[in-house]
Amino acid sequence: MKHNLKVTAIIVLMFLITQFIGLYVVNYYSEKALPYGMGMPEVQEQDYTPNFISIIIAFVIAICFLFFLTKFKAKFFLRIWFFFVVMVALGMSFIAILDPVLPPFQYISIMVLIIALPFALSKIVSRNILTHNFTELLIYPGIAAVFVPLLNIIYLSALLVLISLYDAWAVWKSGIMQKIAKYQMNEMKVFGGFLIPYLSKAQRNKFKKLKMSKSKDSKKEIKVNVAILGGGDVIFPIIASGVMLKTLGVWPAVLVIVGALLGLSYLLVFGKKKMYPAMPFISAGIFLMIGISYLIW
Repeated sequence: MKHNLKVTAIIVLMFLITQFIGLYVVNYYSEKALPYGMGMPEVQEQDYTPNFISIIIAFVIAICFLFFLTKFKAKFFLRIWFFFVVMVALGMSFIAILDPVLPPFQYISIMVLIIALPFALSKIVSRNILTHNFTELLIYPGIAAVFVPLLNIIYLSALLVLISLYDAWAVWKSGIMQKIAKYQMNEMKVFGGFLIPYLSKAQRNKFKKLKMSKSKDSKKEIKVNVAILGGGDVIFPIIASGVMLKTLGVWPAVLVIVGALLGLSYLLVFGKKKMYPAMPFISAGIFLMIGISYLIW
């Protein structure tokens, strides 16, 4: 097991909560225009090819941009970029949550940005773990809502295959994902994904002994374990369930979430204490449930 049972359960629970929030947000925007100028024209079946190509190009540009800024340690620009992405994504999710329960309000898109501002500042500036993980629950649903209208099942499948291959290469072959993650956590103090620091039993015992000791060793730092789940591992299952929602309905979308959860759980339970690409496992679970959905529905 990659982490202890308690930490594994927390990661799985946060992942599951985010998926259902994502399904709700995507469903909300299926009948509403996207805010902040992010709306796309409605597409017909034959128009998905240019959308798919645009997504791939945008993904490549984003990865290159992130790698470039990481390479040259331009953490100021990266933090600004993260800040604006967090603000817009939180705003989109807050609109989907608040709009149905509030009276009609013309400036709700501005109001939610004001609500999102302290969360974004806390995430970028103070590095509070609770705020960080809370915002992660809402960031990816907002981002996914932009991409779901641009894909159908065929291009979703192609996207999952490409992302899984890239994830495997980036973790097992090039190591680029480890470098980016370490730079984000150690230098930028910002990380895109779930982040849970914890101490093992041996580390806790060592900490107690050092705390009780009056020697110079009591000031030594103890290395803390960190359980992480990258943002891409969260957002692509939301996109998958959203595409299934608009294609086959609610229950196939829920099955996709279950499949993604099974893939992630398998990795966390049977994986060793080292870096793994999560998307190949998550995508396998998603494809399994897509196949079952088409057999049933």
